Amino acid sequence: MRGRREEITLNSVNRLAVNPSESAVLSPAPQHTCGTLTGPDRTATHTVPGWTAQFWTQQAEHPLQRAEFNSRLSSMMEVKRPELTEFRGVCMSHYFTDNFDNVEKFQARPDDILIVTYPKAGTTWISHILELIYFGKSPEVLPSLPIYECVPFLELSAPGLATGVELAEKMSSRPRLIKTHLPLQLVPPSFWEQNCRVIYVARNPKDNVVSFFHFDRMNFVDPEPGDWNSYLERFCQGKMVFGSWYDHVTGWWERRQTHPQLLYLFYEDMKEDLPRELDRLCDFLGVALGEAERDRVLRATGFEAMKNNRLTNYSTFDMMKHDISPFMRKGMVGDWKNHFTVAQSEAFDEDYRRKMKDSTLSFRMEL
Repeated sequence: MRGRREEITLNSVNRLAVNPSESAVLSPAPQHTCGTLTGPDRTATHTVPGWTAQFWTQQAEHPLQRAEFNSRLSSMMEVKRPELTEFRGVCMSHYFTDNFDNVEKFQARPDDILIVTYPKAGTTWISHILELIYFGKSPEVLPSLPIYECVPFLELSAPGLATGVELAEKMSSRPRLIKTHLPLQLVPPSFWEQNCRVIYVARNPKDNVVSFFHFDRMNFVDPEPGDWNSYLERFCQGKMVFGSWYDHVTGWWERRQTHPQLLYLFYEDMKEDLPRELDRLCDFLGVALGEAERDRVLRATGFEAMKNNRLTNYSTFDMMKHDISPFMRKGMVGDWKNHFTVAQSEAFDEDYRRKMKDSTLSFRMEL
């Protein structure tokens, strides 16, 4: 007979080790559509990404499943920060290249929506907006799984986690919402072959580097960030996971000319007037929201609402250390002024003008 069920996190590993009579039964995460959850458990909570952990205080009925679960937990606890390496001309972490053969062969569907950003440019924000547009049109069918399961991170392959490709391939939602930080040249060709819609969000580089710095302090999937001064220098040199910010934003900006199914949004525009940008997004997608639905999306995607929502704030994602820095820190335009010295700002501006002089792309550093 099964006993009392509890939520399990990595903190429960010690209890398992000390008391072997307590055991964990692991089953694959239920199939979901991010709005209509199907499968045996509509209230599943996921503190081990990619899996549903059912914790029982009695002996497990399936020892092999228990062993697999404990193995995955051990793998997650042993995660070490990676080194920055070069992959096809782009600086990367092996957590984003170990599974790249499968990433490159990924088969997109015509109705897939690819969400693209340089890291820390509003990825989770636009992802949540999209999942609410498609799967949260009434309070009864709001997404009930963490956003990292509703919107798979395509290239991610880390210990203890289902890969982004695996999660995407198992999704039954239509459309599938899939996110990537890949520069243009590394995106799987099937997205272009299937003429998929692409949503790109760009953020001004000064705020982007500040947000990336604090994120890397708490995110153990990325290399050790070092101090602020050295981090800013590496950013200007393009020695970051996913490469140069300049190459990323300009490459995707130019792609609009040959792929009309690409909508290019700016973080600053979204902060300035989210209702306006939501209307632009819906027009691009061909989706009509009623007034109540539109208001619900706007309320649920405000910064404070998302910061306090455990499905969007990554508080259940154990490879991030929120006691170092919160995943959702400030969500503002102009916070760079609290980090850059006058000399750093002037040098950065000169470097920015030189690197962007041949592009029609421009950014606002403040509102």
